[in-house]
Amino acid sequence: MLVEIEYANGSKFNLLAEYLRIHSPAADGKIRSVGGEKVIFGRRHVGIMSAEPVGNYGVRIVFDDLHKTGIYSWDYFYYLGSNKFTLMRNYIKTLKKHGLSRDPQKKK
Repeated sequence: MLVEIEYANGSKFNLLAEYLRIHSPAADGKIRSVGGEKVIFGRRHVGIMSAEPVGNYGVRIVFDDLHKTGIYSWDYFYYLGSNKFTLMRNYIKTLKKHGLSRDPQKKK
């Protein structure tokens, strides 16, 4: 699932739901603290159930893993779009460092 955002200055970003979920601006109880780092993992296939405007400020995204407390400001979307390759590369490095995966854990 993809979110496309276009700005008046011509900047246009396509952001994966997984990318938005792992960079949620909200605190999340499903984050694993590994060596003092907060790491969200297993969200490769997360979807978006809804997106709700929050005034002129931004958008609240409700993900299908029931995370719904993050409000993405337009400035934050721009930051995520402008830095997506670096942020995603760093995220993957962090997962590897801690032996975690982007894929959901298998149910036992």
